Amino acid sequence: MSTPAERAARHRPRRLRTTAAMRSMIAETDVRPQQLILPLFVADGIAEPRPITSMPGVVQHTLDTLRKACVAAADAGLAGVMLFGIPEHKDALGSGALDDRGVLNVALRAARAEVGDACLVMSDVCLDEFTDHGHCGVLRSDGVVDNDATVEIYAEMAALHAAAGAHVVAPSGMMDGQVAAIRAALDAAGAQDVAIMAYGAKYASAFYGPFREAVASSLQGDRKTYQQDPANVREALREVALDVAEGADIVMVKPALGYLDVLRAVREAVSIPVAAYNVSGEYAMVEAAAERGWINREAAIAETLISIRRAGADMILTYWAHEWAVGQR
Repeated sequence: MSTPAERAARHRPRRLRTTAAMRSMIAETDVRPQQLILPLFVADGIAEPRPITSMPGVVQHTLDTLRKACVAAADAGLAGVMLFGIPEHKDALGSGALDDRGVLNVALRAARAEVGDACLVMSDVCLDEFTDHGHCGVLRSDGVVDNDATVEIYAEMAALHAAAGAHVVAPSGMMDGQVAAIRAALDAAGAQDVAIMAYGAKYASAFYGPFREAVASSLQGDRKTYQQDPANVREALREVALDVAEGADIVMVKPALGYLDVLRAVREAVSIPVAAYNVSGEYAMVEAAAERGWINREAAIAETLISIRRAGADMILTYWAHEWAVGQR
C-alpha cells in the first residue's frame, strides 16, 4: 500500500516550472510589442525636451524629438503612439484644440509623415490640455461642463485629427454621446477608415496625478460629474455598451491596475477589442519604489503588464512600451 506522500507524488505541477524554457513553453499570457501603445507628449514653445519630474524617463517633446520618438516606436514594432498636445496658451473654450496649426494637429501631421502606416498614429480627443480651467469640456455659466456643446467640439476636433493623419481617434472626455457624434463627423468628412478607440470606462482616479504635470493641467476641483465612480462596475458596463452601440471600434478601461475586475468584465461583455491604460500613477509608483531599491524594477514592470493582459486587455497603453519592446528582441 502506498503512503500519502507517494500518492501525492503522482501529481507534481512543479514539473512544469523546473526551467525557464519549460515555464516559457506553457505560459498562458504574453506581452508582445504589437500589443503596446506608447503615449507621447508634445509641447509648444520649448527648445529642448522637458522632463516630467513625477514620471522619471518621460518628457514633453519638441516637435523634432517627437518625430524621433515615433520612428523609434515604429522600429521597435509597437502597435502605435498616442499623442497629447500641450499648447503655449489656453483659454476657457480650449480653442487651440480646433486650430489646424495648433500643437496637436501639427504633431499628428509630423508623426504620420515619419511613420506612414508602419505604426498607428493615435490622437487624444479631449479639451483638458487646452482649457485654462483644466476641464475636459466647455463650461456653462454655473461652472458645470456643458455636455452637448463639448461633444460638438469633439466631433470637429476628431475630423481635424483625421485630416492631419490620425489612424485612430480616442475620445477621453466621458461625455454622453461623444462616440456617435465623432463617428458621424468622421464619416461626413470621408474618414470612414479612421477608427475610434473610446474611453468606455474611465474612472475619476487618484492615479492620474503625474499626468496633470505631463500636460501642464490647470484643473481646479475634480471631474467626478463626468468620469466614473471607482465604486461602480455595472455603470462601466453600461457606458461601454453605449459606446459600442454608437460605433466604437475599440473600448478602453482606464486606469488598469486598480480596475482589473472591470477590465475582465468588459472583455467578457463585448466582442470588439479592449484596451487598458497603464496610467501615470501606476508608472510612477513602480519607478519611485525601484529608485529607492524597494522592488525589482524589471520584474515589477513585467508583472504589471502581464497582469493587464491576463485580465483581458488586447492592447495596453503604457509608458514602458518602447523599453519593453526593445527588451523583447
